[in-house]
Amino acid sequence: MILSLLFFTFSLAFYCITAVFYILYWLFKKRWIGQIATSMAYIALLSTTMILITRAGESGHAPFSNLYESMILFVWITNIGYLIMEHKYRYRVMGAFVMIIEVIAMLSTSLLPYRFKSVEPLNPALQSKWKWLVSLLEPVGMEKYAIGWLDFHVFTTFVGYAAFAISFGLSIMYLIKSRYESDGIRNILVERFPDSRILDELSYKSIAWGFPFLAVGIVSGAIWANNTWGAYWSWDPKETWSLITWFVYAAYLHARITRGWSGKRAAYLSIVGFLCVIFLYWGVSFILPGLHAYA
Repeated sequence: MILSLLFFTFSLAFYCITAVFYILYWLFKKRWIGQIATSMAYIALLSTTMILITRAGESGHAPFSNLYESMILFVWITNIGYLIMEHKYRYRVMGAFVMIIEVIAMLSTSLLPYRFKSVEPLNPALQSKWKWLVSLLEPVGMEKYAIGWLDFHVFTTFVGYAAFAISFGLSIMYLIKSRYESDGIRNILVERFPDSRILDELSYKSIAWGFPFLAVGIVSGAIWANNTWGAYWSWDPKETWSLITWFVYAAYLHARITRGWSGKRAAYLSIVGFLCVIFLYWGVSFILPGLHAYA
């Protein structure tokens, strides 16, 4: 059995257990349950890291060259982003929503056809590497691990996706919290959420962090496309939906900064943006043919 697939099995179990403990913490508000939940999140992160490391060793290239590998990258970055946020703001209850997103992502990845999971030779179109990095690693015999514009494009793009996923989870929490607040209804579970103002602010900060990475990802992807296909932009379905997603989040930031949008309008726009991300990655990959079909 491929070692990376073994770590994937472990990781799927760890994320499910982590989500359960975060939900239990939300339900019972016991400190020891929250500590276990956080510890499990770190264990799941370590296991996901091992998937990426072993996958790189098995394939000899950066471990995000297809749908299966890049979904693992998404889960890995989202976990890191959430743990940083939890450490900084101390709101463990957020993990109940973010980890559910992680579990759904892992389950979706487990349902991909096995050919996406097996280690296969890298498509020639994906084999571009930065020459300066190759020359730097060549003396130590590690030139095969050099990355290129495609690897940089995928990594930066998925940092953006991960930030948007966290914002999506926080926006759902905000809408639930604000609904109960506006109706004057008391609910012990909803009262354990952070204040709606805090949820709104954290959702905004997630998008403000992720948006520049999405922009860099689109630009670096255009540079790679020019090197590979001879054109910076071909209006490929994935390119088109990347631009649509960029415009949605640009509209969010513009409305927030210049028009003072916050609260429900901002939360709904955050949710729409992440739905665009989902379609951009899953819908386009399976429904709309294009140059990115191999991804």
